[in-house]
Amino acid sequence: MAGVGLAAMASWVPCCRRGWAVVSFGFHRGLSALLARKPERVPRWLAGCRQKTSVSFLSRPDLPNLAYKKLKGKSPGIIFIPGYISNMSGTKALAIEDFCKSLGHSYIRFDYSGVGNSDGNLEECTVGKWRKDVLSIIDEVAEGPQILVGSSLGGWLMLHAAIARPQKVVALVGIATAVDGLVTQFNQLPVETKKDIEMKGVWSMPSKYSEEGVYRIQYSVIKEAEHHCLLHSPIPVNCPIRLLHGMKDDVVPWHTSVQVADRVVSKDVDVILRKHSDHRMKEKADIQLLVYTIDDLIDKLSTVVN
Repeated sequence: MAGVGLAAMASWVPCCRRGWAVVSFGFHRGLSALLARKPERVPRWLAGCRQKTSVSFLSRPDLPNLAYKKLKGKSPGIIFIPGYISNMSGTKALAIEDFCKSLGHSYIRFDYSGVGNSDGNLEECTVGKWRKDVLSIIDEVAEGPQILVGSSLGGWLMLHAAIARPQKVVALVGIATAVDGLVTQFNQLPVETKKDIEMKGVWSMPSKYSEEGVYRIQYSVIKEAEHHCLLHSPIPVNCPIRLLHGMKDDVVPWHTSVQVADRVVSKDVDVILRKHSDHRMKEKADIQLLVYTIDDLIDKLSTVVN
């Protein structure tokens, strides 16, 4: 890992009762508040009666219309950015919506171009186009300061959004953050395999999360993604960042979150590891940790404002 070694720059705070541990980069009150959060509050967030929110569409000249759902409420708002080919109706997206309703905070969830209810052809989508989707939601749908919650690919895109919109993005929560993930996985393939993919123009990437057992990714998408890699240099994001990762993640190694923590210039960064969680982090304990983390950031930001 580049820069100062982990042992010299971070403190490890175990929390055995809840099954996670925190690597804290920098000094701030949020870490102790997170670990002291009362667990009895969680069932109210997770078990409430969900009120239906209608699907809206963001019309964009020369770009696919984006499907989204918006809950009006207090600032800071929360925006959920899903993973690769995931839509806005997943477990984490709905759990965060319930949580935001319970506190009265605004919330937005949406589908990428080519995914779910949004327009567009998935085969023509790229990391750069999905980056534009996120910025469109921030610029044209969101109001006021926002906490971005990015899952997997969404964690990569949330960093790009924070770089592009530093005045509006006030905090980040990454879940199994897959920064540079597509490019890293491709580069780890044997040379002959990479040559074969280049000739065929498509990569059949194995995945247990696909019904077909593989994701078919155009070679051009991989090459385009190289233009959006971040881990090769300092990442100019200064806001508070919380990176949640399961140590049983066999898609994106948890070390990636530690790399991100090392690369971002922000000094308010925690890497929070769950020993038995996988890539999706959607079990009840994972969701509890997620909402604890968002709640702590809201408290922190409210204290700063006041």
